[in-house]
Amino acid sequence: MSDYIPVIGLEIHVELQTKSKMFCQCSADYFGKEPNSQVCPVCLGLPGALPVPNRKAIEYCQLIGLALDCKLNKTSKFDRKHYFYPDLPKGYQISQYDEPLCSKGQITIYNPVSKEETKHEITRVHMEEDTGKLIHKDEESLVDFNRSGVPLVEIVTEPDFDNAEDVKAFLKELQIIIRDLRVSNADMEKGSMRLEPNISLRLKTEKKLPAYKVEVKNINSFNFVKKAIEYEIKRQVEILESGGVPEQETRGFNENKGITFSQRSKEYAHDYRYFPEPDIPPMEFNQDYFKRLEQSLPELPRRKWQRLLKLGLQPADAFLIAYDSALSEKFEKLKELSDSTKIAKIIINKKHFNLEQTKSFIKESGKPIETDNKKLDEAIDLVVNNNDKALSDYKNGKENALMFLVGQVMKEMKGQADANIIKKKLLERLK
Repeated sequence: MSDYIPVIGLEIHVELQTKSKMFCQCSADYFGKEPNSQVCPVCLGLPGALPVPNRKAIEYCQLIGLALDCKLNKTSKFDRKHYFYPDLPKGYQISQYDEPLCSKGQITIYNPVSKEETKHEITRVHMEEDTGKLIHKDEESLVDFNRSGVPLVEIVTEPDFDNAEDVKAFLKELQIIIRDLRVSNADMEKGSMRLEPNISLRLKTEKKLPAYKVEVKNINSFNFVKKAIEYEIKRQVEILESGGVPEQETRGFNENKGITFSQRSKEYAHDYRYFPEPDIPPMEFNQDYFKRLEQSLPELPRRKWQRLLKLGLQPADAFLIAYDSALSEKFEKLKELSDSTKIAKIIINKKHFNLEQTKSFIKESGKPIETDNKKLDEAIDLVVNNNDKALSDYKNGKENALMFLVGQVMKEMKGQADANIIKKKLLERLK
């Protein structure tokens, strides 16, 4: 690897949580339903069926664009992307090509592993329809069109990643943002968030991008993305060092073996024969509409993290709360009850407590401890009589020995005594 630098770009597909599909009124809630039960002439691609765009899906796509600091384009249109595959009944997919809904964004992420921040460019965020799903069973392949036509957002980054760890951190942050926007559950196990890295290598002595790229399709786990990238880098290094050039292709990832495998040669844009969708007119948006969208954005994780830091929270605690929706919601409801740093520690350490249990714990922990002086005197007697070495150390000037004795008394009292009172009584006794 010493002579090469990885060049990694990402394509992420996110299914939106709308009630109906992208271009028809069929239910978009297809998961677990009987195959081919959520279909109509539009999503089956039957001749003469006309698509009607889902306004809510377009709005959700633009919200994702705003969250990634993209420019929302005032004009946009749909295009036909032609290719032939059994899960695509029309022979083309309605997608977007040269006029996407959102473009030219950026996002800064914090990588908790490297403890560093990196900035990444977003090329575009565009709207399309999902395809059907192929099911391979024994020696036959079946197709379920329930997923066909479900609203699908594609997020494309610039190829500015050079390691798998930053890719993983970026994808985790993106998933949290999408969930906080409430536009998708981004559940990778159900296929509603699918990850596709494009990987190539360039010599350290060269600045231009490599002439090839390898895409690994439809990965459904952050860890698998990391493993796929690391395997692919190793594979490509071996090819380059033997004097070859990796083939521009689409590959799959075998989760059990931890390797990628060839699926088909990767197409170029001109292979798809894009042209404007003739059945859907171009879309136009005004500034008032964009302003309303901006006002509906929630506080996103990174901004929340920065706000929590200003409240005095430790960076690690602030990060845990800002990037966990459940903890964040609990913190906001409880922050007035006590000091913010104390609340943060409690909700992190007592994560399994529900809201009412946490409230009770905060109130109890805020009450002054009533010390039973008789029991305290007995505990001090016991500790003093059984810790000769600590007593000797204290008399020889070792202050830590005193705190050890305080801890032993606290242990005997099972926490039901004020540490300052214990220290004061111990000092009196030791004198």
